[in-house]
Amino acid sequence: MNDLVSHSADLDAPTTFPAIADGFAFGGDYNPEQWPESVWAEDIELMRRAGVTTATVGVFSWGLLERSDGVFDWGWLDRVLDLLHENGIGVALATPTAAPPMWLMKAHPDIATVDENGVRTASGGRLAWSPSSAVFRRYALRMVRAVAERYGSHPALKLWHVSNEIGNENAICYSDETGVAWQSWLAEKYSDVDVINDAWGTAFWGHHFGAIEEIHSPRFARTNHNPGLLLDYSRFTSDALLGHYIAERAVLREVTPHVPITTNFMVMGEPGAADYSRWAREVDIVANDHYLRRDDPYPNSDLSFSADRVRGMAGGGPWLLMEHSTGAVNWQGINLAKTPGQLARNSLAHIARGSEGALYFQWRQSTAGAEQYHSGMLPHAGAESRIFREVADFGALLKRIAPAAGTVVVKARVAMLFDDQTAWLLRATRGPSDALRAVDLPKALHRAFTTRGIAVDVLPSGAPLQGYDVILAPTLPLADATTVTILERAAERGAHVLVGFHSGVMNPHGRVLTGGYPGRFRDMLGIRVTEVLPLLRKERVATNAGWHGEIWTEDLEAGDAEVLAHYTEGVLAGVPALTRRRIGSGTASYLATRPDERGLTAVVDSYIKLAGLSPVAPLEEGLEVTRRTGESGSFLFAINHDLDRPRVLSAAGLDLVSGRECDGDFAIAAGGVAVIRERLESSKANSIAPAKVTAV
Repeated sequence: MNDLVSHSADLDAPTTFPAIADGFAFGGDYNPEQWPESVWAEDIELMRRAGVTTATVGVFSWGLLERSDGVFDWGWLDRVLDLLHENGIGVALATPTAAPPMWLMKAHPDIATVDENGVRTASGGRLAWSPSSAVFRRYALRMVRAVAERYGSHPALKLWHVSNEIGNENAICYSDETGVAWQSWLAEKYSDVDVINDAWGTAFWGHHFGAIEEIHSPRFARTNHNPGLLLDYSRFTSDALLGHYIAERAVLREVTPHVPITTNFMVMGEPGAADYSRWAREVDIVANDHYLRRDDPYPNSDLSFSADRVRGMAGGGPWLLMEHSTGAVNWQGINLAKTPGQLARNSLAHIARGSEGALYFQWRQSTAGAEQYHSGMLPHAGAESRIFREVADFGALLKRIAPAAGTVVVKARVAMLFDDQTAWLLRATRGPSDALRAVDLPKALHRAFTTRGIAVDVLPSGAPLQGYDVILAPTLPLADATTVTILERAAERGAHVLVGFHSGVMNPHGRVLTGGYPGRFRDMLGIRVTEVLPLLRKERVATNAGWHGEIWTEDLEAGDAEVLAHYTEGVLAGVPALTRRRIGSGTASYLATRPDERGLTAVVDSYIKLAGLSPVAPLEEGLEVTRRTGESGSFLFAINHDLDRPRVLSAAGLDLVSGRECDGDFAIAAGGVAVIRERLESSKANSIAPAKVTAV
């Protein structure tokens, strides 16, 4: 069995625990309660045919396990777990608290969330419970204890899966009970109401509070709420949701101290309600759900950026892809199907970047309910279908590449700082441009590096930065003095730092720092910005470097920084767009606009040259390449995103996917994948000892 690294509360003494499957975990959510028991035997037979090793069970089963208040019916779940164990399939058993039963909703409608207009959520949807509801917490923990005592010693149980996507539909609640919890949170964080008034600047619009009891949840108002209040409400919301996870975890830890515990994050696209870099410290293995969005022009970039973010939260160690789709989802209006081979490419993209498996929602595609057209491993068409054949093929592929399980992604030479709270701040603040998004410039820079074969570690602010030659801080408006000091010291010892516009401009309460932008970064960068001049949606401004700026420009004084690019048109003609200042043995640069694609290429290429960066392996454009290493060897993961023609990679070893030997140029079929177990002499030059796995 492979060992995964624990990120439990005792950060100084991380523990290990057995993985949920030999080799890479493969499977997904199994909801047999949706089907007659006569179907279960076919499920098991097809799971075995597909190579399924792991099933997530019980996520939405509360109402079928506790039929009425205190009346339990365990028979069907007993038989399911026994059946899975008899067939060698490990179980990630969910606490079914994501779905309060209808009898509970009827008896206690006040457990449901309330929207910003004061309307309480009715039963019939999903994740209807409020994280601040004491009544819900009491019933939920009773259910958790009952499940833990019933199945804690069952041999199928490998992992506890707490609730489901905590904070998805129930991210924000405005109930009266939540309002009281909000006031308690404020009282704990701030010593006095006048401290709050000062932090938020409540004198504006006459919002001065005389007592914490006057500070209500930010329900609907015809004008904007105070940004500081909204930012803190987001923090409170994340803490309240995390508090529910911790409460369930405490019961599980008491009853089953030997079983690891996790919950599934949702790290994809723009950050949501949870500060996952903090949540990652509370789980035994970081687990994530990821789904592609049809309106994303660079979906492969979102796959890699998300996976690198999750690995950064996991301290560079293993993590688990808990959910993604085999094909189309059901919630995007027009739900695009995945093309042939995309299932393998998408799944392997996560594994290449550190996941110890690939799990899907769900095993058998539902025929009823709100997600009946969400794809499954076994689609409506049954086993005689392209999707199931690709599922089975990928299960077989995972067995062939099993020697790579338990290895870790080689530490990159490029680090990027990214924080969930940036998105909260941008949503709370009416800034210069609504076109500014937390993930836009970070994803664009990440894509520009990784498409050139340069690995990037995406880390939360505060993570150690030793050993990185290039450090990117593209959108960090809340960067504190400690972060600035860490970056400055990194530059002094030889790192090349790039700071993006709208970084370091606010204090932790969302108040703008005076004296000129970019606030805390001014001295380090040797520049001063006096005004932001946002651009219209399709407006672009040319620079003398041959590329254009988009979204954002600034009236910038270069000070003692070198000007690398300046605008050549408009009111800012001659004003710097990109500067660089030498600090110690390194440099600190400032990017005052969002470069177009040509500009991103130019900026990234300059850093590749400046730091002497090399790709993971020599490769043609269109290939995505990552290296994982460990006691079992060095493994080069390659994905060809070009669907029209083969792409060539330079490597030496054995491709575990095809069984072909390679020595030099190795062609990967159009839309194909490879996992090359490298010969020692070929990987020695590029190999780097795996980073010590610690909690962030």
